[in-house]
Amino acid sequence: MTALADSLLRAANDTASRLKALGIEPEALAEYVPSRRKFLIQRAATMRPLGEVWRLGTLLLRVDRHSDPPLLVAGPATRAAKRLHPGNQSISREERRDIAAAALAGGYPEGQAVHYNAVPIPLDNAALRELGPEHPLGVVGDTIRVRWRAGASLEGAPTLADYLNERIDLIAGRLEA
Repeated sequence: MTALADSLLRAANDTASRLKALGIEPEALAEYVPSRRKFLIQRAATMRPLGEVWRLGTLLLRVDRHSDPPLLVAGPATRAAKRLHPGNQSISREERRDIAAAALAGGYPEGQAVHYNAVPIPLDNAALRELGPEHPLGVVGDTIRVRWRAGASLEGAPTLADYLNERIDLIAGRLEA
């Protein structure tokens, strides 16, 4: 492990401990498997379960601390739902309904939030330093920082630990309200 990876793991472990202590419920993490044809049989789209995560802004933190990698860049999310009859909706709305039905087909209960197609954050020094401006994380000196939006400068951006602490404070504040 490198110093950068150690700081990332330390921040992830500290955050997971705090979230568990607060009793924050995790959400599902899955891989979207599109519909496919096998011989003459059409297989419906589904979601393959990958575990549980907490959403912390643009990042997802795995509940299982021993999973590699513990942090992921959040991808799209949906709630598992039945696919009802198509209406006069936009094509994008119908696609979202199909994805929600895929989550239900993947075994998630109706209404369960499911994050899918998340991008793993590398745990080696060289890969962390090479993350481009489209990635939410970047390295300045020997510190991992979090961009507020894609393409934003890392100057003045919070450190990973500060970002995660702020996200926990926001979640805890919602619980108290």
